[in-house]
Amino acid sequence: MSVTTFPRRRLAQGLAVGALSLGLLGSAFASGIQVTEAWIRWLPANLPAGGYAKVTNDTDKEVKLVGASSPKYGMVMLHQTVNKNGMSNMVHVDAIPIAPHKSMAFTPGDYHIMLMQPKPGIEPGQKVPVTLKFSDGQSVTTEFEVRKPTASGPGDDMKGMDMGHMKGMQH
Repeated sequence: MSVTTFPRRRLAQGLAVGALSLGLLGSAFASGIQVTEAWIRWLPANLPAGGYAKVTNDTDKEVKLVGASSPKYGMVMLHQTVNKNGMSNMVHVDAIPIAPHKSMAFTPGDYHIMLMQPKPGIEPGQKVPVTLKFSDGQSVTTEFEVRKPTASGPGDDMKGMDMGHMKGMQH
């Protein structure tokens, strides 16, 4: 079938799906859940890394993020930085609810994906697949860009990060 006889809507849908599967659109989605702005702050010496992204729920009901995994890390967990009595602590989180038609962001100093036990060869400039898992059985796999230790947000891997508000960080 030639492109001229192929329905335009189907062609557009096919091209969009193909572009997403190749990572050309910079995001991943599954049934109304979209993951964008995905990156990892890489640390040397096999130290745990932090993963950050924006997760958007475009459905009409709440979704709950309940886990994550990556073939490039031996253990992946959902964490939140909690400040109590002037001390910042990272705590494990079992589930993160995302309201209908809302987004939540994993950001430095708040919710983050803790990536532990890195496999050899991970370094800045690479992309690492991370799968986010939801309570309804859905999962979304997204390529996370590995950035330098000085990265502090999307598209930023050259600025230093002010860690002054995180004095006394404990894990």
